[in-house]
Formats: sequence, structure tokens, C-alpha cells
Amino acid sequence: MTSSADLYCVMGNPVAHSRSPAIHARFAELTGQTLAYERRLVPMDGFVQGVRDFMAEGGRGCNITVPFKIEAPRLATHCSERVQLAGAANVLTFGADGSIHADNTDGLGLVADITRNAGVSLAGRDVLLLGAGGAAAGALGPLLRAGVRHITVANRTLARAQTLVQSHAALALLQNTELLALEPQALEADFDVIINATASSLTGADVPVAAHVLRPGSLACDLMYGPAAQGFLDWAKAHGAVPRDGLGMLVEQAAEAFLLWRGVRPPSAQVLAEMLRAA
Repeated sequence: MTSSADLYCVMGNPVAHSRSPAIHARFAELTGQTLAYERRLVPMDGFVQGVRDFMAEGGRGCNITVPFKIEAPRLATHCSERVQLAGAANVLTFGADGSIHADNTDGLGLVADITRNAGVSLAGRDVLLLGAGGAAAGALGPLLRAGVRHITVANRTLARAQTLVQSHAALALLQNTELLALEPQALEADFDVIINATASSLTGADVPVAAHVLRPGSLACDLMYGPAAQGFLDWAKAHGAVPRDGLGMLVEQAAEAFLLWRGVRPPSAQVLAEMLRAA
């Protein structure tokens, strides 16, 4: 156990809904670590200053949420291979010498939740990834490495989807995975797994894709959780898919961040089960 409480936070806008403080507090309790973890709301144009202020207060690391995941790597003195590939980071670690290490645990958390918690194998599956922002960018590399057969990235701004696909083309070739970019209205196929990584649930917008993309029994995942995800989950269930919100991914990506910061892997499955029972 550490001799004093190290300071961590989740930083974003909005951030009041985040359950990360409760998750990390429980991780610390179960692993015998002493830390303090809080929410930090920063202005839309104040991310850089927010990070600097947090470091000046002695912060050891922070999770980054919307809309700053793509901005976060620009502050780093070192970026992990995952960040270099995605162009986005959701974890910053601050060194005593003022250095900043950026990493991305989003995709690791998503794959772990789908394969371990939901019990759905991704090997050989057809996947639709909705969105091309920071969340989608973090998810794409680990999805490719999970052995999927095909991934379509669909985004309303096609150029952003094409840029994301191009940055992952070499990995897709290595994994022997088909990788395409389309606009949502151009989708004709159906998929085994649909992942909503857009901001539609957060903003209360309509589901950004037609129901024909769903197969009977498809797994339909929204990266949001709680009330924000309910519209997408209801839509998926109404069309014969298996709905899943982003709580499991949140816990699993937090576990990866906790491991980076503390050198200890927390019991993520136990914490997720506790949270689901308490819901």
C-alpha cells in the first residue's frame, strides 16, 4: 500500500455522468492501493490548461473522455503504439520529470467486454463500427487484432472514415481482415456485431443507421451507458438484436488504465458484476 493518496481523474466535457471515480475507488479497495480519483470538467477550449493545472496539483494520471481523445496525444512526450495507430488517447500518465505518456485502453476494454463478459467470439465475425472519432479510433486496432473477418467503418463524414481506415490498412492486411469505409446511408450488408461509437446517444440523436444492418441475434453495442444508451438498446432489441451498453467496456478499459498506473490488475469482472447488481 502506498503511503499517501496519489491523485487521478477523468477529464472531459461533459463528465458529471462518469462512473469512473466509483470504479477506480473499488479497484483501489480490492487491490490495497491508496489513491484519490475525481471528475474534472474542463471548457471545450481548455483541455491543455486543464491538464497542466492537474499536473501542477500533483496529479499522477488521468482518463480522457469526449471530446478530447484526439487532442490528448499532442500533449504527450511519448505515445504508445496503440495511440500512434489510433491518433487518439484515453489515458495519460504523468512522470515526476514532467513527462506525459499517452496510451489508449478503449479498444482493449471493448474487446474484453465482448469476448469475456458477453461471451461472444469476434474471430471470423463481420463488424460494423459506427463513427470515426476518438472512441472509434481507439477501438479499431484491437478489433482487427481480435481476428474479425470484416469491418466496415461508417461515418456521416466519409472522409473521416476513409482516413481512419487508411491509417489501419497495414494492420488489416496483416490480419487478413477486410476493412472498408462507407457513409451510413450506403450500407447494404448486415453484420454480426454493431458498435455505436458515435455521439448520437450522448446528444439524444436518432440511431445513426438503418435496422437492416442487424442480423437476428446480432450483438449491438453502444459505447455509452446508463440512460444515454437506452434509445440505442431499445432499437436493437426491437429489431431482434442482443443489446449491450458500454458499462462493461468502461470497467475493462479502466482496469487496463489502473494496471498502467499502479502495476496491479484489478478484478474487473467482480467490479462489473457488483455494479450490475446495484443497478
